[in-house]
Amino acid sequence: MRPTRATLAVVTSAALLASAAGCDSATTEDTAATTILIAADLELTGSAASVGNAYRQALELKRDQLNAAAGPNGLRIELDIKDNRSDSKLSAQNITQFANNSSVAALITGTCAECLTASLETIKQRKLPTISLSPSSDVVTPLDDSRQFVFKIASNPLDNASALVSEMESAAIDRVALVWTEDAYGKNARDAIVGETGAADIRIVANRQITPGDEKVDTAVGQAIASSPKALVVAALPDRAQEVVISARNAGFEGQIFLDAAAAGDLFLSKEGQAATDNATLVFSQTLSINGVIANTPIKALRQAWAAEYTSRYGTYYGPSSFAADAMQIIANSVDRAGGTNGDALRGAIETAQLDGLTGPIRLTPTNHSGLMPQTLVTLVANGGRWQLKA
Repeated sequence: MRPTRATLAVVTSAALLASAAGCDSATTEDTAATTILIAADLELTGSAASVGNAYRQALELKRDQLNAAAGPNGLRIELDIKDNRSDSKLSAQNITQFANNSSVAALITGTCAECLTASLETIKQRKLPTISLSPSSDVVTPLDDSRQFVFKIASNPLDNASALVSEMESAAIDRVALVWTEDAYGKNARDAIVGETGAADIRIVANRQITPGDEKVDTAVGQAIASSPKALVVAALPDRAQEVVISARNAGFEGQIFLDAAAAGDLFLSKEGQAATDNATLVFSQTLSINGVIANTPIKALRQAWAAEYTSRYGTYYGPSSFAADAMQIIANSVDRAGGTNGDALRGAIETAQLDGLTGPIRLTPTNHSGLMPQTLVTLVANGGRWQLKA
């Protein structure tokens, strides 16, 4: 019998309990009953609100799952979530408030890399273990003294670029136009794509930037496609990426479209974006199309259950939500391994965390604070208004 959503919820809770219990526990009975306060500084309004609210929803769902799985005598998690509006000054105020609250065990931050890097000194002084969900590599590199307490669970620009270029080579693409957002993530993505295409002898015939905000993209997109590329490569968050794709198609561009992993959003594309995005290629985690995967392993079943519960609660599935869920799971596991929430001990446990997560395999090390493994990425194609695994 095919499992219902209610059944999947039970599977999820049981699997989450097994995941949390599978670590090398260093806790006492008193520590296991401790309430853990996790703070989150997210983009809940503004241009990145769709991603920020997906992160918020994922954190709340994961909190409820972990608390239900642990039972009345187990680890209890509480959340304190603030909106930074993609404003580094407001984010700094939020993070300072969190840092001044001795009850906060760890911090999770959203897509805004500039928001996090502006508060590195505060995080360092407070010894506040922090996991960023930003696609920018700037949050964890260079791995100097200021970033010892900062980790990252999100896609990596260089891995994304490598996967995209591999797809372009398979499609015999030799001329591309690149459109990217003028922010830390966009610059990281641009540099990675320029490097990878150069090594593959793929010529970038146009290189145009757009703002991450609400300004029109038509001029930059028009300039990009005027050079007659065979493909358009887009490095932008979901809403902006969709605007670029729609603009390109409206301007008559008929070539192929390749999207960086940061463009992943809803499983089902908007009505406006369906026609424009049809046959576009996206590199992202298998979780965005997990229902098309045969659940022949426990972790695949767990990922399907996560997607089903998220969809049941919120009405649709949002790809990057798994980043937030995995960040919370790593914190919970690491509190268990560290025997509590001491900043140094918890940082050390996170720094060596390993998790076969909802997103994919995550391996953090003292020399690599960005734990998402390259093999997490798969190729997805927009077909009939939704993302599907490439055949």
